[in-house]
Amino acid sequence: MKDKKGTEYRRVSRGFHKHSTTMKMQEGKMGYLLLWLVGVPIPILLVIFLLRGCN
Repeated sequence: MKDKKGTEYRRVSRGFHKHSTTMKMQEGKMGYLLLWLVGVPIPILLVIFLLRGCN
């Protein structure tokens, strides 16, 4: 039997999970952007991206 309190808690925990995943994705994008700004060519960044996987 589910009560209202338990349902709200699950919603909050899912929200935190989505938020942390979004932050990790943003950190990865910023890392590639920083490497590009430093002068690493785009084809090398693509190779790094493909070798690391799409995680």
